[in-house]
Amino acid sequence: MENKKINKGQMSSVKGMRDIIDNQYYQFQGFFEKAQEIAVYYGFKPIETPIVEEEEVFTSSIGVGTDIVDKEMYTLKTKGGDHLALRPEHTAGIMRSYIEHGMQALPQPVMLYSYGPVFRHDNPQKGRYRQFWQFDMDVIGSDKSILDALVIKTAWTILMEAGATDLSVDINSIGDKECRASYIRELVSYYKKNINVLSGIDRERLKTNPLRILDSKEEKTVELNQNAPESISHLCPACKKHFKEVLEYLEEMEIPYTINKCLVRGLSYYTRTVIEIMQEDKETGKKVTITGGGRYDYLGKQLGSKKEISAVGISIGVDRIVEAPWFAKLAPRIIKKTKIYFIQLGFDAKLKSLNVIEILRKGRIPIAQSISKDNLGAQLAIAEKLGMEYTIIFGQKEALEDSVIFRNMNNRSQETVKLSKLLEYIKNLK
Repeated sequence: MENKKINKGQMSSVKGMRDIIDNQYYQFQGFFEKAQEIAVYYGFKPIETPIVEEEEVFTSSIGVGTDIVDKEMYTLKTKGGDHLALRPEHTAGIMRSYIEHGMQALPQPVMLYSYGPVFRHDNPQKGRYRQFWQFDMDVIGSDKSILDALVIKTAWTILMEAGATDLSVDINSIGDKECRASYIRELVSYYKKNINVLSGIDRERLKTNPLRILDSKEEKTVELNQNAPESISHLCPACKKHFKEVLEYLEEMEIPYTINKCLVRGLSYYTRTVIEIMQEDKETGKKVTITGGGRYDYLGKQLGSKKEISAVGISIGVDRIVEAPWFAKLAPRIIKKTKIYFIQLGFDAKLKSLNVIEILRKGRIPIAQSISKDNLGAQLAIAEKLGMEYTIIFGQKEALEDSVIFRNMNNRSQETVKLSKLLEYIKNLK
């Protein structure tokens, strides 16, 4: 959305944030309903965590050396001295909730979905905002490879039902603590040999989080990464078996995938499987990540659990989907297409108007109206502008006789209908 020129003193929304209005609001809601419906079919249950968490929930889990913690989190200090943060992603808060509420005592794994805004002080660009919406699915309490496949399949299905085509999955395994150390040693050695090629930010990452260099967008680093050591060649037998099984599940479900040796994802808590589902941007020809996630078996312990808690999750970026030309413009179930415009004339009719609207509501018939207006011509003009197929005209005479005039806006035919018969009449319309 282009920046508007505003008058001096006029307020506008915060940079990178925007108002979601009318049809776009319904499209967000429609996507959520579809995603929720599919998630429930696969066994997920809802959870909603606070938008604000203790800052440590994210700094201890996402990790130093990540863009989110280093420069993108919105943080605040309360009057009481607490350090809080607007959530930059859902997963850490969900794991915090799992531990806090003793969900370990429930039958495992616990499968949860969440939907809502997240906040990052990122550079705003097409489809990327500083307040944006994610649909998140997490399976907590098991290390089985089939669960990695399950979250991929569920996200894939949601995207397909939302209208996506030509999707592709990038996948990699970055191992666990048993085998990753040797890989990182070789990776660091490779980068040190090519230190002159690295930009300042990537040299800094070499000290704090070497894996993040693989995710670099610096042109020279991208070229350098083509010959970087591969994590899958360093996998221990258990991680190799796990990754092989995930790929076999994808093949069985006929989900196409590419092993991307540079894929590490931007968060430090990932272990083993990391994935991204990509969608081609028809305008630029470039592939855009709309879904990402992976396994995070050590996150629970980082958040205070005495034992490690195996888990895997995936997040879908809703903003890019709703704004994409291929989006199916999903409509929420509670919103039906409005075909009828309600017009009232005179004080007696206005007095009873809300009762007539209530009759229609109970019959699940949505209407448009401008009951604050008094002029017939003005109300008819609005009905025509909105492209209404029918109008209900409720005047002084109709108010006395408990009836309405039902008009077809296409052929201008009309009929008087008793209020007691109105719902039946509407439902019998061809």
